This record gives sequence, structure tokens and C-alpha cells, in this order.
Amino acid sequence: MVTATVHKRLAHLLATTGKALDVDIVGRDEIERLVPAGAVHQGAALLADPLPSVSLEAACREPLAPDAGGLDAVVVLDQPSDPQNVGAVLRSAAAFGARAVIVPDRHAPDVTPVLAKAASGAVDRLPLVRVVNLARALGELKEWGFWCIGFDAEGAAPLWQADLKGRVALVMGSEGDGLRRLTRETCDLLAAIPLVQGSDSINLSAATAIALYETARARR
Repeated sequence: MVTATVHKRLAHLLATTGKALDVDIVGRDEIERLVPAGAVHQGAALLADPLPSVSLEAACREPLAPDAGGLDAVVVLDQPSDPQNVGAVLRSAAAFGARAVIVPDRHAPDVTPVLAKAASGAVDRLPLVRVVNLARALGELKEWGFWCIGFDAEGAAPLWQADLKGRVALVMGSEGDGLRRLTRETCDLLAAIPLVQGSDSINLSAATAIALYETARARR
């Protein structure tokens, strides 16, 4: 149950939003019945509207203004399966100032409590754009000036040799199978993150963080 002290803190925090919100003090069992299975609520829950969906065009078509800050870059995930990975990717993408994370609509985890927890607030700050056809979405990104770089252990060049200074789409494969054939063929370049001998891959979210860091570094 929420204590009186915590209740006062929550009331003060909610007051800063400028919105009239009703606060009910209930037992933990009542909260457990309200939230989805597996939700980490820590004794408090907020009823809110679902996050609005954002189209690919709205998120990516217009270039960033020179003084806007952040990266004019997006992360594209080709059929990711692990919600914790997707959440971690969102967290890294938000931290480096990427425009959006793009996933296929039917082959990517929904925004569940597990994903949201891994994202550490990034689901509220960065668009998670769902597209029907990933190859077609890459084609649209290319029309808008994005250089599409796919990541593969057998890529033609190491990541640091890729041109990362313009509009860039960082295309990452799934945890098990990597990039699908059509996705690979649609990319402008296949790049690799060099690893020591005996290691053939790294975690999807770790690889994405490395790619985002290198992109940010190239622009400094």
C-alpha cells in the first residue's frame, strides 16, 4: 500500500503536470488486478491513454534543423524477437538523439511492461514506428536522403570506414538469423563490427549502441 509520505510526494509530482488527476489509495492486490501481468508497479499505477502511433513519414521525412541537436539517424530492426532487446535499443537510440526506431508491424514485440522497463522511459520520448513492409520502408528512407547501412558479421567494410555523417539508417538483423535476404539487398552498404577471433556475434542492443556511438562520434 502507498504510505502517507509517498502519497504526498506523488500528489506533489502530479500537481506539477498542470492536469487535474484523481488519486486513490488502494492495496497492492487491487493494483495487481489493474495492471498487466508482469508489470513492475512498485506500489503505484497511472491510468493513461495509449501512446499515439507515429508514421514513418512524420518521424523521418523532414531533415533535422542544423541547430536541433541529436542525430539525423534512425535505427531499423529486422524482425527482433526479444522485448528486452527492443527496449534497450530504444533506450540507446534516445540517449544518442536518434530520430526513431523502426520495426516491422507483425514481427516485433508490442510495447509490454518488459519492453517499457528495459527502455527506461524512452518509449515516451522516441517514436517506435511500425511499418508493414520493411524493404519498402528502407526504399522510402533512401528517397528522403538516408544512407542505409546494414550490419552483418561478413560486411564488406568495418563500421568505422562507413560514411556516417549524413542522414543514416542503421539496419540491424534479428537476434537469431540476422538480416533477411531482401533487407540485405535493399541496404546501400553492409558493414561489420570487428570482433576478436572466436566471437562471431554480439547482442543486438549492444551492437546498436556501438553503431549509434560511432555515428555520433563521426559527426563530432
